[in-house]
This record gives sequence, structure tokens and C-alpha cells, in this order.
Amino acid sequence: MYNRKISTLSLFVIAVLAASAAASVALAQSADRPWMNTNLSPEERADLVLKQMTLDEKLSLLHGNGMAHNPQWTMPLTELSNGGAGYVEGVKRLGIPPIVISDAGYGVRDSGANGRYSTAMPSSLGATSSWDVESACAFGDVIGGDLRAQGFNMTLGGGVDLAREPRNGRTFEYAGEDPLLAGTVVGNLMKCEQAQHVVGDIKHYVMNDQETGRFFVNSIISKRAMQESDLLAFHIAISIANPGAVMCSYNRINGDFGCQNSYTLREVLKKDWGFKGFVISDWAGTHSTEKASAAGLDQEQPMADYFGPKLKAAVDAGRVPLSEIDDHARRVLYAEFLSGVVDNPIQTSVPDVEKGLEVAQRVEEKSIVLLKNSPSVLPINPTKVHSIAIIGGHADVGMLSGGGSAQVDPPGGNAIMPPGKGATVWQEHIWFPTSPLKALQAKLPNTKIDFDSGKDLQSAANLAKSADLAIVFAYQWLSEDMDVPSLSLPDNQDALIEQVAAANPHTIVILETGSAVSMPWVNNVPGVVEAWFAGSSGHRALANVLVGDVNPSGKLPLTFPKSDNDLPRAAIQSASSLNQMQANADPMSPGGPLDNYVVHYDEGAAVGYKWFEMQHKQPLFAFGFGLSYTTYAYSGLTVDSAGKIAHFNVKNTGKRPGTEIAEVYVRLPKGSDEPFKRLAGWTRVNLGPGESKAVTVTIDPRPLQTFDEATDSWSLAPGDYEVLVGAASDNTPLSGNLQIH
Repeated sequence: MYNRKISTLSLFVIAVLAASAAASVALAQSADRPWMNTNLSPEERADLVLKQMTLDEKLSLLHGNGMAHNPQWTMPLTELSNGGAGYVEGVKRLGIPPIVISDAGYGVRDSGANGRYSTAMPSSLGATSSWDVESACAFGDVIGGDLRAQGFNMTLGGGVDLAREPRNGRTFEYAGEDPLLAGTVVGNLMKCEQAQHVVGDIKHYVMNDQETGRFFVNSIISKRAMQESDLLAFHIAISIANPGAVMCSYNRINGDFGCQNSYTLREVLKKDWGFKGFVISDWAGTHSTEKASAAGLDQEQPMADYFGPKLKAAVDAGRVPLSEIDDHARRVLYAEFLSGVVDNPIQTSVPDVEKGLEVAQRVEEKSIVLLKNSPSVLPINPTKVHSIAIIGGHADVGMLSGGGSAQVDPPGGNAIMPPGKGATVWQEHIWFPTSPLKALQAKLPNTKIDFDSGKDLQSAANLAKSADLAIVFAYQWLSEDMDVPSLSLPDNQDALIEQVAAANPHTIVILETGSAVSMPWVNNVPGVVEAWFAGSSGHRALANVLVGDVNPSGKLPLTFPKSDNDLPRAAIQSASSLNQMQANADPMSPGGPLDNYVVHYDEGAAVGYKWFEMQHKQPLFAFGFGLSYTTYAYSGLTVDSAGKIAHFNVKNTGKRPGTEIAEVYVRLPKGSDEPFKRLAGWTRVNLGPGESKAVTVTIDPRPLQTFDEATDSWSLAPGDYEVLVGAASDNTPLSGNLQIH
């Protein structure tokens, strides 16, 4: 006992002395480098270190140094980029670390190519279908941890552009069509990602709503419409995440490129919203030196074509004031202090694989959307279903992922290729080794499950006819740098589904898509499930839903139209001829491609469900729609106008426990110039069989405000606002009044 006391006391003394020594070192560092004092704010620390920097050191923060996997973008320091997307030199003598950047839309890019591992989360659009900020936070936490483990300290995730054009090849990277939902989900995702000591990013700012002609398309939209839609989504996301960086977009916005647009960058982002971080260009999205600098671009990527020697020459000649350079550099420094990358240097480690897989599964389970289930073909009942035919979609070996710079390398390579032959190649369809067939076999060991590729329609139909249940896995692949020509399923899959459904009336269609798709066969199948791009644990999550171990609760974050003709633009204008023009002529010249390729967003702020309501069009599946294995009833709405709160009851009227996403919409007072409602809040309600709960949802005033271009201001008009509550944008049985005075 005596020896134990001495030992404990000795350890205590050692600990105290060690802490005292550490504190002394910290004080000495603070005296020598006061910006290292963690008690100061990021703003104060950035100001202090900026005063010690030379012009060359400041300029070194304002551009990249190449991109590891692009031979056209190389510089002397490119080799230090850790195999990532970019590298920004630090200031070693002042303790400012370099910024090591990676793409990370739904996981860390190029992990396989770099001999590493990264968890693939469900696509951002898929995760948004959970309408769950806790899932969004867990999503960001995993990616942030994987980035740090691999040696990166900045992410290029955080896509929040609205699904104004659902054929956009990057729809899966974004968060749907509503500004409140998209901004809230992405904001919480990036908040938790940046908390892992990586510089956070929100992108692509702004109106980056299609990939066709993305380097020069001119997005024409009124300031009011932009403020009440796309800009509102960004504002909400930025206000939640407080990211270190915002990435400006390739496209033009009312004439000026996104990375030299003084209205969106200088006036709105920095002045009106008070954004303190830095604006980073999309890769090769910088088009000038002096104009871009004055407009609010802070950092060029991935090279130094405009913000390197040319920027220094402009400063030396007095064309760019030093105060402008100081502002750019201060913002980069602020972001580094804000995110903690200065105080928490990169230390590579082993990613927590088990945690990543568990979180990916949990997020996907909340994100799967049950679109049709009549007459209750799901969940699969093994006492009645003794044989299953699984058809198409390479479901024997894996599930599809989204491409482009968001692409995550699957462990072992592309699952549909022979071993050792499945390297990730730009714009190739990549399947993860997440076999739904094997996952279902594990869940249903006594059920006979067979597979047919679906390439031969008659073979598929024959297998379907022989089984108690047929499950068709259908897909539509999406990627950066392309748009899909239509919302139709590719590769003759509509015909496959029609033939299988004709052979077996008990046919379920599982959709692996990154956006909405049309379904000409929907009336011929009893079950439709949207699984999205499901991530590293998608097969297990899907199997749990199909057998009923998990009750689906996801709801659509974007409208599924019946056809392309129901969209504001029936087709995306081809830019192929304009691309040729751009290759042969000065793109900035009058009458060149930049003047010719224009998209007029005449629908204004009426994006998605708002457009359908304004046009009196019935969609295939509405925004906010999603079924469950149980049913719910709404009642008793009262509205507290003073507190802007909706009170109502939700009851589980079925026999299974479930989670209902209760949605609150608000319509502007009579006399306003818009006929559509706006999402103003929601909540997830967990209910046991027969259970009823009193629900409270705070009505967010931001989506209710209108923007006045003449005064450049927002207002909440006085009057009676109609409050609508229900299960989807087109299913709001409860109504009440919100009075604004």
C-alpha cells in the first residue's frame, strides 16, 4: 500500500512538472510568436502573423503549386502535394504550415492510386434524403478523419448547388432542390468535417447548375431570384459551417465568370454575409489577375498563372494595392487558424475503417427512399418468398458510385473488372465490391437466390418467371464534366424492367442513381426503392431495408418528374459546336462562344417542387415524398405567430416502429407575386406502433423573406402566411395561419 501511494504521488508530480514545462514552452513560443497564442481569435492571430510577412510570402499563399495526377499542371513543389488535388506553400519560418488539398465529395479521392484507403459515404444527394443533421455531421466527421489520416488538411467537398437542372452530371454531389434543406444538410456536414482540423470548403459558388459548357456557360438570372434560391442555399450552409473557404465556379453569372464576379464575391459573400475566409478558384477557373483580385478572388488553383508573377508585377506597378494582397493573405491565414491546422499539424495514421463502414451503413439506411410498395411487396417475407431472381446492375458483384473529382477508389478496384484490372479511370463506371446478392443471401439463408445479368431480355424474363420475387437493379451513372441527355434509364433498362414485370407481377425495382429518373414502367411494378449511390456499406443497408430489419424513412430531396418535358427546359442545349469554336477562337471575343452559350433561368426562384406547383404539373414523385412500412396520421395544427412555431401531432397508425419526416411549408400572404409554397422547417419523429407525439417545428424566417433589388435588402412582408404541414410537398393535410405584423 505504501509503495502504491509513493508511486501515485510520483506520477502526479511528474505530470505537474510536465504540464508546467509545456506551459513554459507555450509561453516562450507566444512571446516569440504571439500569433501562436491559442487564446486569441483567428482574426487576431492572422493579423499578427501577417505583419511579419514579406510580399513574396503573402503571395505564396495566393496560388497553388500544381496537381499531382495531372501532367499539365506541374510546378517545382507539386511533388509535395501528397498525391492530392493541390498544394499551397506555407511560411515555415513563422510556423504557418502548407495547405495540402484533396477532393473529398463523398470520400477521399485517389486513395487507391496512392496506396491508401478511404470510406465512401453515400452520395451527398443520398445523404440529404435522410433530412437528418446528425447523419450529415457523422458523414463529415468520417471524411475529415480520413483526410487527416492520409495527410491532408483541406477538403474540396461541400457541394450545395441546387438541382435546378436534374440532368446535371454533378447532381449526386449536391443536396437537392430546396435552399433550406440543402443549406442545412451541407452546412452541418462541413461544420463537422472542418472540426477534424481540415480547412472546410463550400462550393461551387454559384449557379453551377449544369456541366454542359461549364467553362463558359452564361447563367442569366435576376438578382432577386438568385438571392431567394441558389444564393440562399449557400448563405445557410456558410452560416452553419463557417468554412475556411468558398470555391467559386467555372460558369459565368450574368456575364462575369464566377471567379471574378464582384457582385457574388465582393458584394454578397464578403460584404453582405461577412464571410471571413478565402475564396478559392475552381481548378483553372481563374481568368484574370487584376479584375479577379479586385472582385474578391483570394487564391488561384492549381497553378500561378494569374496570381503568381503577374500579380506581383501588378503590385509593383501600383495596379493592385498592397492592401488588397493583405486582405487575400489574411483570409487564408484566418482559415488556417480557424480550422486548427496551425495548432494541429498533419500526422498521418491508419483510418478507422470499422467506424467508416458503420457510419456509411447507418447514413444509407436513413437515406433509402421507398417510392412504391403496393400491395406491400416489401419487406420480403421469407415464409412466403422461397426464391428470388436478382437481375441486372451487376448486383452479383457490387453497387455503382458517382464519377469525376468526387470519385472514391473502391478497395480492390472496380468490382466489375477482373482482379488487378479495375483501376479507377476518369469517367469510367466504377462499382464498389458491395454485392446486394451476397448481402441478401446472408439475410435469407434459406431462400434460393439466382442472378441474371439482364443483357438478354428473354433470359432475364425466364429467370423472373421461375421465382417468387424478382428484383431488378437499375442504374443511371453520373459524373463531373458531363450531363445526361435525359432522365431516362440508359442501356435499354426500361425494356428490361417491362419484360421482367410482364413475366413476374411481384417485381421490385432498385434504383442506383445520382438524380431523378423517369419511370415509364412504374404502373407495372408493385415496388420501387431509391438507393442512390450507396457507398461502402450500401449492400448491407439495402438488405436490411428489403428484409424489414430497418424501416425506410428517407424522403426525396428533389422532384422526380414524369418526363423531361415537365422540366423548365425540355433539353439541355448542346455545346459541342461551341466547344469547337472555343478551341479555334478567342473565347472572350465579341460573338464568340462566351456570348453565344447562355442559359436563361426564367423559372427564377421556382426551383423543383415550386416550379411544378406554379405550372400546375403533377410530378411522378414529389419533393419530400417517401413511404414507410408503417403509416402516419397528422392532426391538431396550431401556430404560435409570436414565436414562429408550428405545433401538431403525428401518430403511427401501423404495426411497425418507424420514423416520419414531418415537413412544414409556408405560403406567402395573398397579394404576393408567387403561387408556390416554401419549405420552412421539418423534424424527424420516431414513433412506436400506435404511438402519437406532439411535435414542435420552428418556422425558419429566411425562406419566407423576399429580396428587393432596388434597395438591395431583404424584408419579411406583413400579413397572413399560410402554414402547411404534412408528409410531402404535395401532401400537406394540415393548414393554419402565421401572422406577421
